[in-house]
Amino acid sequence: MTNIAQAEKEFLTQYPQFETTHHLGELRAKDYARLENLHHIYLDYTGGGLYADSQIRAHADLLLCNVFGNPHSTNPTSLAMTRHIEQTRAYVLNYFSASPDEYVVIFTLNASGALKLVGESYPFDANGHYLLLFDNHNSVNGIREFARAKHAPVTYAPVIPPDMRIDEPKLESLLNLARPDGHHLFAYPAQSNFTGVRHPLDWIERAQAKGWDVLLDAAAFVPTNRLDLSRWHPDFVSLSFYKMFGYPTGVGALIARKAALRKLHRPWFAGGTITVASVQGDRYYLQEGAEAFEDGTLNYLTLPAVEIGLRHIATIGIDAIHTRVDCLTGWLLEQLTTLCHSNGKPVVRVYGPVTTYERGGTITMNFYDVNGHFIDHRLIEVSANRANISLRTGCFCNPGGGELALGISAEELSICLPRSSERMTLDEFRRCIDDKSTGAVRISTGLVTTFADVYRMIEFSRGFIDKTARQVQEDLSSATH
Repeated sequence: MTNIAQAEKEFLTQYPQFETTHHLGELRAKDYARLENLHHIYLDYTGGGLYADSQIRAHADLLLCNVFGNPHSTNPTSLAMTRHIEQTRAYVLNYFSASPDEYVVIFTLNASGALKLVGESYPFDANGHYLLLFDNHNSVNGIREFARAKHAPVTYAPVIPPDMRIDEPKLESLLNLARPDGHHLFAYPAQSNFTGVRHPLDWIERAQAKGWDVLLDAAAFVPTNRLDLSRWHPDFVSLSFYKMFGYPTGVGALIARKAALRKLHRPWFAGGTITVASVQGDRYYLQEGAEAFEDGTLNYLTLPAVEIGLRHIATIGIDAIHTRVDCLTGWLLEQLTTLCHSNGKPVVRVYGPVTTYERGGTITMNFYDVNGHFIDHRLIEVSANRANISLRTGCFCNPGGGELALGISAEELSICLPRSSERMTLDEFRRCIDDKSTGAVRISTGLVTTFADVYRMIEFSRGFIDKTARQVQEDLSSATH
């Protein structure tokens, strides 16, 4: 491979639009300098975004210059905090172009918390249906347990390897199953956290026209894409703010249409969710709107940091972030898919699309040795750790996408996952699946990824050329000793 200067020159010739994002390179040097100072190559943006120094300073200044109290009161410090919370709610709606007449923002611990709110409160019954893609995060998969507990059928709509896109005729036929006397929920990700595929947003309107409520998991989508809720109108949107801008963690949101929210019936009440509750009277009345779904006291001191983070992204420009990620991902895909051993066998197999058409900055793959055998993804992670490269391995809480991409059949799974109550360890499962990987390696570009970062990743990948899996393991073992 050419040296980094020559490689970057060729990259800029191929992706001239990357130059329009030069301000992000400047921002990286100024507001994310710790990456260079600590010699980190960060390629796990789908796992979590990175915060800017300026975000932390702005939040610290706000806390140091004010006195804030629990918002569940009307004293001066409580009212000061309440104003900031409502201001943040309003800004979240504004950022996503969501009309306050149509949508409300419910703060949760994370996207999983938002999804659980919908799952536990949705009026599933035997006349209804829960429909979801194979390609979904486990927190979306988990809603099936709420549906089954209420005797609602659960159906998975397939995605088709190798690109892992929706089987559109099949999904269309499944959407036609909606009955007029039931409640039907269709859930899917705007962008896959496994393959990076961006699933079409026009399925929102198509499903709603057939009688479905639509739950859009936007957690992997919104860090690098514009979600315009004046153009698209899902009934529920789940997201985690740390995926977008790194700080604060522990705060997500359910953005819900008011009409859809009225369908939900909470299975319990808690402090903060009620206007009146009586022990002797054995009655309670929930709050109206968002507060009926925010259990207990919000993580109120962190909430102003959400607005700070969103304003940070808005100042940079989500379109610039999208362009930067698109260029760097395109180059990575080209380099990875042409990387070969001297005998012509590929070093890497990418799961999902190998072009940037309708895909984001997430690339999931496995490494293969000179004999064509996969190299355990855990060994790749250990090797990356030693190179100070932060990537991620495993199944990324997306078992459906992983099973299809890795070619693990339903028959194999039925044998390896018996219906008994006996637990199976991961190592036992791996032995049962035999020579198939049960996980993969995931890298993802984001807000302040540079060409130097992706170049280092390709140089790291070249280190596996002409090696056997055993050699990789022995090299790591000898380095340890």
